[in-house]
Amino acid sequence: MQRFGKGKTPRRPKKGSSVEKDPVGVYCRIRPPGAEDEECCIEMISSTTIQLHAPDGLKANRNGEYKETQYSFKKVFGINTTQMELFEDVAKPLVEDLIHCKNGLLFTYGVTGSGKTFTMTGSPGEGGLLPRSLDMLFNSISPFQAKRFVFKPDDKNGMEIQSQVDALLERQKRDSQQSMPKTPSSRQKPDPEFADMINTEEACKCDNVDEDCCYSVFVSYIEIYNNYIYDLLEDAPFDPIKPKWLGGSTPIRNNEPPQSKILREDQNHNMYVAGCTEVEVKSTEEAFEVFWKGQKKRRIANTQLNRESSRSHSVFTVKLTQAPLDADGDHILQDKSQVNVSQLCLVDLAGSERTSRTRAEGSRLREAGNINQSLMTLRTCMEVLRENQMYGTNRMVPYRDSKITHLFKNYFDGEGKVRMIVCVNPKADDYEETMLVMRFAEMTQEVEVARPVDRPICGLTPGRRHRNQAFKEELSRRLEERGGPYNADDPVLISELIESLPALPTCELVDPADDQTLPRLIEVLERRRRIRQMMTEQFNKTANTLKSMLQQYDSQLNAKDTFLHDQRNKLSDKDKMIQNQQSEIERLEKKSKTLEYKIDILQKTTDMYEQDKRSLQQELETREQRLQKELSERKRMEQRMQGMVTDTRLKWEKECERRVNAKQLEMQNKLWAKDEKLKQLKAIVTESSSGATERPERPSRERDRNVAQMRSASPTLIPGNVFQTKGGGQAVQFTDIETLKQECPTAPSRKRRSGSEDRPTQLEDIENRAPVANTASGHGYQKRRKP
Repeated sequence: MQRFGKGKTPRRPKKGSSVEKDPVGVYCRIRPPGAEDEECCIEMISSTTIQLHAPDGLKANRNGEYKETQYSFKKVFGINTTQMELFEDVAKPLVEDLIHCKNGLLFTYGVTGSGKTFTMTGSPGEGGLLPRSLDMLFNSISPFQAKRFVFKPDDKNGMEIQSQVDALLERQKRDSQQSMPKTPSSRQKPDPEFADMINTEEACKCDNVDEDCCYSVFVSYIEIYNNYIYDLLEDAPFDPIKPKWLGGSTPIRNNEPPQSKILREDQNHNMYVAGCTEVEVKSTEEAFEVFWKGQKKRRIANTQLNRESSRSHSVFTVKLTQAPLDADGDHILQDKSQVNVSQLCLVDLAGSERTSRTRAEGSRLREAGNINQSLMTLRTCMEVLRENQMYGTNRMVPYRDSKITHLFKNYFDGEGKVRMIVCVNPKADDYEETMLVMRFAEMTQEVEVARPVDRPICGLTPGRRHRNQAFKEELSRRLEERGGPYNADDPVLISELIESLPALPTCELVDPADDQTLPRLIEVLERRRRIRQMMTEQFNKTANTLKSMLQQYDSQLNAKDTFLHDQRNKLSDKDKMIQNQQSEIERLEKKSKTLEYKIDILQKTTDMYEQDKRSLQQELETREQRLQKELSERKRMEQRMQGMVTDTRLKWEKECERRVNAKQLEMQNKLWAKDEKLKQLKAIVTESSSGATERPERPSRERDRNVAQMRSASPTLIPGNVFQTKGGGQAVQFTDIETLKQECPTAPSRKRRSGSEDRPTQLEDIENRAPVANTASGHGYQKRRKP
């Protein structure tokens, strides 16, 4: 990780830079069912997969069948998972990254009553992720913590470093301001002890801690309520005896409404809450006490689905500030550019809920609407990020639509690890809400964030603190071996040093010219002086030896530093080569994704065309079958008509033959009648010529009647022409007339002549028929004569 001036948080990488990315880690935790006989809709298939099936009585598709879907996660924690197991897999890597100057974001997501707050906070004896993270952090850095107020927030999302004197003055100033203790309320519930949250056997720490740095921890706690940000650690006057209530179980902590905070952007384009209280803590108990102070101010309410439902999103931020020691390893390096700030955000999102089930009204209804709207904005941001990363689009991500997404935009646009724990309730009543949560979790796993980079190695020699402590311990040991003090200001060591010198003789000077006492005293003092000279020489000799050893160590370290510098140069060249290759790989991956997207589109288009082709082929086959059926029907109809035509032709041929025979018989009868008539005429003529005196025989009326009956009984054939009419029928025009005449050869008497004259006229009238007879026959009006 790079170091930035004035102790700022790391700058997010530019969009054009080639950085490695990791997907968002999504975990799933299944809450134990409320009752043993309660119907469940979630089944754990493996350590990474769960199966969601519809409960009884709920139709999941149109066919009325139960639809079962499976969802995969990075890891699934069942109902028997302990808080320690969850912490080991999810939160412990984030705490290790925090110590190594890398940012992290951990949030819980799920419907109301799914166990999000329990997962984050826990309960006595079952501490959640938050207290365990604090415990691991302080177990790791407690020997290397800086004194209080050495690091100071600059109210611009950065840290300033102060000298030991300024830090001491700051501590005295704060102690004087807090000299008057507050009177605790008798009605206030006692805070739970942290010892009950985590067992000593479950304590853990990070091994790879830079001992050449000094650390300080700052915590802050905010909530986002109705899309407004409130500081839960802000000291505000609060009357616990007469609180005002908001129509439920959420009290207003002041006669005036709390002031909301605003989001600002620092010089490195990172978002932070302006004016938020940041408290420096030095132990796990102190940090958890600060958290519990803000937790009691958080808004909760009782709903139909959850007795203690969170009505706001809470964000607990842990900032770790670290700066290297100087070359001697005694004091913090007074260089603001060497100050690093990393942070871990632990977010407890409020659960999504349906007002039809919670039956919320008034302020609860407004809270539920704002909670659902913020979660919907989070889902929209994830969808846009996923689309931009997968298909190379450049759509604007709507971070500003909600405070929760606007605050954490740095993690998705910048760098840092993001982990999400999806808490689900297996009861059947939450099936539809759980299915929406699973879809969101499945989509979130495809979003990638930039991988945090390792910070460069400091230019100072590593192991300074350890070397300084070893030097002090060695010096103390050697001085103790020679009876010399290690600390000249320590009265115990001074007394021991005095006792190690030769004792002064018991004497009393009475006379200045005493020749016995003064020489003995001078001798003892000379012995003491020689011993002190010997100790001084030994000390100087030891100091010179240590200096030579230190010089030798320094020369070796310089050689190692030179070697490391060369290796760093080679490593930088390799890094450049790797970055170029990574940029090329990213370009090819984007191109591959674009081509895959195009291939998907072409595949869908091909599938559509194939489906159209199949439908057209099916329609063509149907029409061909219909055509074949019609052709077969037509053939059967033709065969039937041909049979009918053949039968009709045979029938009419027989009818025509019968009629021709009848006509022939009729013509023969007519010829016979004519012959008879000719014979009669011949007989008449013969009789008239043979004897004029002979009275002619009067024709018998009976014979004429028989002739008339014979004529009327036999049909008469008259020749004619047949032609088509305009109406589609036929007409006949006769071309010949048959006329029969009978004349008397002799002139009878008047009476007889008159009678004879009437009879030919009558005969003529009988024989003379209509000369032309037109018969028209149309379709359906043809007259037929029965044979």
